[in-house]
Amino acid sequence: MIPAMTNPFTPGVGSVLSADVAVPEHGREVRFYTQVLGTGATPLWRDDLMNNLGLPIIGLGPRTEAHAELPLQWMPHVQVTDVAASAARAVALGGRVLMSDPLHAWAVLADPDGAAFGIIPVVPGDAVPTFDATGHVVGCLAGITLIAPDPSRSGDFYRQVVGWSMAEPTSVDAAVREMLAEAGHVAARIARAGNGHAGLPTVWLIHLPVGDLDESLRRVGAEGGVVLGDLASGAARAVVVRDPVGAVFALTTA
Repeated sequence: MIPAMTNPFTPGVGSVLSADVAVPEHGREVRFYTQVLGTGATPLWRDDLMNNLGLPIIGLGPRTEAHAELPLQWMPHVQVTDVAASAARAVALGGRVLMSDPLHAWAVLADPDGAAFGIIPVVPGDAVPTFDATGHVVGCLAGITLIAPDPSRSGDFYRQVVGWSMAEPTSVDAAVREMLAEAGHVAARIARAGNGHAGLPTVWLIHLPVGDLDESLRRVGAEGGVVLGDLASGAARAVVVRDPVGAVFALTTA
């Protein structure tokens, strides 16, 4: 959940503004997400899946042959200083380049455990909307959580690839590690697989806020998805769901 007076649209190294996924059965998937996300008296998401400010925060594209190497996962886009250099470091550390733009405008990578994510150049400040958070709730990425076998090891990979720093663990066994962007805010959390996340693959979970969480969860089942259970992350309540084609993400309260 984005607390009051926090800007969810922050440019800078390590910040995450958006995410996308390429899916089969595209028409069915569009209906699923518009129904599930469009709850509450003033929905945070429009029928075209832009947010209530008209911004393209999430991208739901049809899966084509060009996406054959991509796992069926929502992929957050992390801002980095140098896309080519970050991609090279990822490969040196055991990751893979799944797709890339020859002009180094973006790349899609997989970490050593198979979680997919995108890297993009730092977004110019004048391309980010001016946002007055006072009393205003918007559709955004309310957080991202990586489910991984070893949070500390994964954290070190992302530290070297995208420029995050790792906060001190909040528990003795470091079941959840917080990763900080260059500006100092929490950009992501990494949670130990099996620590209340039984059955989840190694994957990035994007957290999408909705106006009426209970109604959204009801619609998940009605539209062919599955509610998997609460995410044990230590943050605001987030419920993990699987969409009709198998991609997982989390819903949270606005």
